[in-house]
Amino acid sequence: MIRIANAQFWVHDQDQALDWYTRTLGWEVRADVSIPEWDFRWLVVGPPGQDDVGLVLMPVPQEPMLDATTSAQLSEIVAKGAGGTLFLETDDCQAAYDELSARGVVFNDPPTPQPYGIDTSFRDPFGNNVRLTQVLEFSLDRG
Repeated sequence: MIRIANAQFWVHDQDQALDWYTRTLGWEVRADVSIPEWDFRWLVVGPPGQDDVGLVLMPVPQEPMLDATTSAQLSEIVAKGAGGTLFLETDDCQAAYDELSARGVVFNDPPTPQPYGIDTSFRDPFGNNVRLTQVLEFSLDRG
């Protein structure tokens, strides 16, 4: 059996990302392992109560992995919100919106009814997109 264990977002500062994901979103640290000889840090966070999947917060690669120009371009793409989207589900989109707004999350739009449910979106401090959805009737496995 193959299953999804983690997804990944590029971040510009892992310490800032750790602070935002744990303090603002209320997520847990799943792994925070430094390997100094590689100048590498494996940092994984995830929502409480869902231990089987995490979000890896990876620094934007620098040389020698990427040349300086490509690294800067990747940083710009992430900052513009074009680096990918994390889709989260909630049982109550309005309540989650209210709670996260109170914690300082700046949403792109209010919870809005869609054909598949109620959803909204926000970006993390680095520009990564997050959609927050209360799935209602439309779903492949929910009929």
